[in-house]
Amino acid sequence: MKLDPFDQNLVLARLDQSERERLSPSISEVSLKLGQHIQSVATRSDKMYFPLSGIVSLVLFMEDGRTGEIAIIGREGLVGSDIYLSGKTSTAEAVVQVAASALVLPRKAALAEFDRKGNFYRVLLEYSQALMAQIAHVALCNRHHRVEQQLARWLLMSLDRLGSPHVSMTQDLIANMLGVRREGVSVAAHSLQEAGIIEYQRGKIRVLNREALLAHSCECYEAILDVYKRIGIG
Repeated sequence: MKLDPFDQNLVLARLDQSERERLSPSISEVSLKLGQHIQSVATRSDKMYFPLSGIVSLVLFMEDGRTGEIAIIGREGLVGSDIYLSGKTSTAEAVVQVAASALVLPRKAALAEFDRKGNFYRVLLEYSQALMAQIAHVALCNRHHRVEQQLARWLLMSLDRLGSPHVSMTQDLIANMLGVRREGVSVAAHSLQEAGIIEYQRGKIRVLNREALLAHSCECYEAILDVYKRIGIG
């Protein structure tokens, strides 16, 4: 039996049948390419994206070209919360880091359902609260924890969203996401590999021991996970 696309995204999976029927005529599935920007700080979002796979990063860009990831989003979430929270432009760029597919809902249809203040309204606000908690914990993590702990936390969050022990990501890109020097990521990855926790080769990371990786992470990973679990999308 073919799986309902709504059930492949954990936010949409919480909608009732009447909401699904109202949204179905307006929603469509698209492919998201590696490096694609699906949300910009320069323009108002006209679509909401509900990933079915892959990873989308919320990224801030500095004037000198440096970047920093403030959150990662997979099938547990959505991109485009500025549509219903402020109606203005986003505060971060949304960049596809692992090629994905997503359900896309136009702004008008999203707002029409949101304004009914039913289950869709409640679920989106709960998700936004969880996303803000993730952003806060990531900021704290990047400020106070060692690069090896940050890398472990980032890998665990990525694995959760991909549903796989494999992550395709270069050390340069990981360094950009964490806002640290590439050399720091290289040392941290080597340490985890020497401990038999990961296997890293040519931009591909395979986690060999998730429990050991969890032990090398900081408390931020479980704190973020707990927030999502409390609203039923962990």
